[in-house]
Amino acid sequence: MIIPLQELITSAEIGLIFGSVAIGIYLTFRAINFADLTCDGSFVLGAAVAAVLARNGFDPYLALFCSALLGSFAGLITGVLNVKFGISDLLSGIIVAFVLYSVNLRIMGSAPNVTFEEYRNTLFVVAPLALGLAFLLASGFGLKLRAVGYSQQFAITFGTNVGLMTIVGLMLSNAMISLGGGLFSQYQGFCDVSQGVGTLVAGLASVIIGEKVLPFKKAPYLIISCVIGSILYRIFISIALHSSLLGIKTQDLNLITGLIIVLVMLTRRKARYA
Repeated sequence: MIIPLQELITSAEIGLIFGSVAIGIYLTFRAINFADLTCDGSFVLGAAVAAVLARNGFDPYLALFCSALLGSFAGLITGVLNVKFGISDLLSGIIVAFVLYSVNLRIMGSAPNVTFEEYRNTLFVVAPLALGLAFLLASGFGLKLRAVGYSQQFAITFGTNVGLMTIVGLMLSNAMISLGGGLFSQYQGFCDVSQGVGTLVAGLASVIIGEKVLPFKKAPYLIISCVIGSILYRIFISIALHSSLLGIKTQDLNLITGLIIVLVMLTRRKARYA
């Protein structure tokens, strides 16, 4: 089994892009312990905004900023539904993701896909953003944010506004996920309204792999491990697809993803009870 070097590089680049998504997933599912399903919609939201703005001649970095900004607004809506209206975390995320499907189509001019000139040099914005978030989580604000996920009662005892921190966490998370959608759209020069399917699973897989390969305990380093896990996840997928012994084809991508997650989880379980 020989994998072309260029394909490995491409896998690493896509992994870096989806590292932004993995960070977003970590912020909700790990940092604030919120099962947010907004991600599938916010990913396409970012992709759609970046695609339409790029097609109309806007600066690609400005397009990414707009993607992240609108993604944070999607997270805000999810947070308000949960905190202010008492809708469960799962249902509030599902509602927003469901609504975003129509919103994304509106942004794309009712077309199911949009093509434009690709901008691949923007993918490296993930690295400084990851470092910035790592420092943020190490600050007093980051401690309050993570306290919400650790124990809401504990957070309240120390004067933390749990509702506010939950909303802020959701805004940061969906901003990063939407940014990842914008980056991916610019990377391939294409946006499709259905390309958000599987975003949650891919992000969770990246987080889990990163936690296993780089077993850091401190939150700032866990942000970095999300990016590394995303890159490794894409490389694992590439290796599996080029394995002539397994006979795996492109349409088996979801099967491969599921097996990777199961194997990593089983390995973690054995290590825990060893």
